[in-house]
Amino acid sequence: MTRPEQRAFELREQLERYAYAYYVLDAPEVPDAEYDRLFGELEAIEREHPELLAPDSPTQRVGGAPREGFVQVTHKVPMLSLGNAFTDEDIVAFDRRCRETLDVASVEYATEPKFDGLAISLHYENGYFVQGATRGDGFTGEDVTANLRTVGNIPLRLRGKDLPSVLEVRGEVLMLRRDFNALNERQLAAGEKLFVNPRNAAAGSLRQLDPRMTAKRPLRFFAYSLAQVDGVPMPATHSESLAMLATWGFSVTDLRAVVRGADGLLGYYREVGERRALLPFDIDGVVYKVNALAQQAELGFVSRAPRFAVAHKYPAQEEMTELLDIEVQVGRTGAITPVARLKPVFVGGVTVTNATLHNEDEVRRKDLRIGDTVIVRRAGDVIPEVVAPVLERRSADVRTFVMPTQCPVCGSHIVREEGEAVARCSGGLVCGAQRKAAIIHFAGRRMMDIDGLGERYIESLVDFGYVNRIADLYSLKLEDLLEMKRRADERDGITPETVQQGKIATKWAENIIDAISASKHPPLARLLFALGIRHVGESTGKTLADWLGSLEFVRRAPRAVFAVLPDIGGVVAESLYEFFIEPNNERVLDELVRAGVSASDEHAPSAKLAQRIALPELLASLGIAKLTATRAQQLAAQVKSLTALADLTPIERAALDLPAEVSTSLAEWLSHEQNIAQIKALDRYCATLLAAAPSQDSDAALPLTDKTFVLTGTLPTLSRDEATALIEAAGGKVSGSVSKKTHYVVAGAEAGSKLEKAQQLGITVLDEEGLRTLLTQGG
Repeated sequence: MTRPEQRAFELREQLERYAYAYYVLDAPEVPDAEYDRLFGELEAIEREHPELLAPDSPTQRVGGAPREGFVQVTHKVPMLSLGNAFTDEDIVAFDRRCRETLDVASVEYATEPKFDGLAISLHYENGYFVQGATRGDGFTGEDVTANLRTVGNIPLRLRGKDLPSVLEVRGEVLMLRRDFNALNERQLAAGEKLFVNPRNAAAGSLRQLDPRMTAKRPLRFFAYSLAQVDGVPMPATHSESLAMLATWGFSVTDLRAVVRGADGLLGYYREVGERRALLPFDIDGVVYKVNALAQQAELGFVSRAPRFAVAHKYPAQEEMTELLDIEVQVGRTGAITPVARLKPVFVGGVTVTNATLHNEDEVRRKDLRIGDTVIVRRAGDVIPEVVAPVLERRSADVRTFVMPTQCPVCGSHIVREEGEAVARCSGGLVCGAQRKAAIIHFAGRRMMDIDGLGERYIESLVDFGYVNRIADLYSLKLEDLLEMKRRADERDGITPETVQQGKIATKWAENIIDAISASKHPPLARLLFALGIRHVGESTGKTLADWLGSLEFVRRAPRAVFAVLPDIGGVVAESLYEFFIEPNNERVLDELVRAGVSASDEHAPSAKLAQRIALPELLASLGIAKLTATRAQQLAAQVKSLTALADLTPIERAALDLPAEVSTSLAEWLSHEQNIAQIKALDRYCATLLAAAPSQDSDAALPLTDKTFVLTGTLPTLSRDEATALIEAAGGKVSGSVSKKTHYVVAGAEAGSKLEKAQQLGITVLDEEGLRTLLTQGG
């Protein structure tokens, strides 16, 4: 594994853990400053090494999952988050990208503060408020309509006469500083727990299951964008849309402004920064958006964020405290993470007691000693980064951190692979820390989607011995869940309300049993993702499912076959192969199959596999030193198959027409019996795979096979996602940029520079009707 690959993997694992703790558990582990730094580092790696970019990367990723206890709402227009900028250079680069893409001399921007609250979407029909939802994961949020109705400045009916038939408004629910202080005074007088900052107070208030509790909290809403408006003309600019929202009765910040160019952006940033401490609410930065909505549409989006907007964050805050100890935590994959235990310190509105130290090398690099006075940095509302020790305050009795040799959870030995920064528990499925997290991952919404089986229930099921492996979920009985709940309540000193009322609630348990049964037949891609294979996310799961077709073909695939599939590569191929040959994992898969778990969409292997597993490609993927792709082609021309290569005598091998160093390396590799067995098994597997695959001619039935399209502008009836889905279903591919390899550009209203480039290159340009005709008649 190269250093960029290793670092990208470490960052993805860390950021996913931090995002889960922040958005789902409301128990942040690191500060915004540290998260932003790691996020920026990962973005930089993925820009420099685009082959490392995966759909399961946090950079592709938007926000966190909805919490249990609220009805879920699917956002018709995804609630995307913004990219972050931290320096003047970042803003100059942002402005330059906008100007170059739009091909204009200067750009006008709408600017506004970045509220430190909870993102909310409000839906109105015929002027009346009908539904409100949280951002959630950006695509699915929580229905908090009843709670939002208690927020005094959210209009339940829009003001004015010319009102939209449908309106969706995006904004932020927050708590003013004076209201927060008054709330904490009431909490203190009542002997209740104090809130640590206004954002957490607002988020906790909005997520109350009882709206009467929310009504007692002084929440405010500030609108910052229009997501959908029907029945009235759409304004031409973002600033005009905010003004229109104000006329309908929404609170809109009076700190907004319209500026031009990078100088205008930086001037606004400094002006608001000077006033920040005196503002009535908390902000952690300012937001810049290209003002003209037509230009916003032309700039478009990346998968995670709009290209036309950016959040300019203010610098982190720092304090000093004492590093009391360094302990270790065990993660889902067995990663051993050092954690700093700190003397409580108030940093940026939060009392901090612990922070991750990432890995042993990070502790050594920063020269942190137990007992040191350390600098703690924080921005936003998450647990801070330990920046460095204050060496002039170091005493003689400080202690050096020593990574333990045994897992603190299961006692298994800890190993650190060569070239890796992360140490790991070797206990695998016997380790309680990994077992619980593996089952939690398996049951998750994007995996097997076992609705209602949350983390708390899974932990209790494991603690009391009802579930030890993932297959045990499918043998659970109703009485197991009820008994588990009774024992968990006794352990936690809880007397359930239903018991107090003299009845036993069983509906929740019945729902979980039904959800477990309903999860038995997921799509193959999700089943593979659910297994928790290292380096394997949703994208890789889909690749395996699309190309190999069935769980049996995936689990029996040799390393070389994984390596020749698109977007997988050697590191992931090795991880997949090692997972499926591990006896413990084989037993788990066999148990799942016996429990009745199977993919709902298994199919024959792809007809295109013949190209991927052709003899030259397989030879090049074996990892034989000196056997490059060119030399593999040369060797393939001289042997008919892998088995024929394995059966060559030493004299025949020496007679192969290859450069001396390649011939020597090949002979040495073939001198090992396990390698001979490997290529014969690979040959047998590929023969079986090809026998099961349809002929390559079958793909010709798809009208747009191997055709590349670019979409630009707004089509009359099709959204961009709908057009993309139609093209891909017909065998085509949609690209984000026009090049000589583009076959068609589909252009709608207000098409921009992509249309101009297509015309310059002589590429066929279609309108929506032309696309539909092509889909029917073929390319």
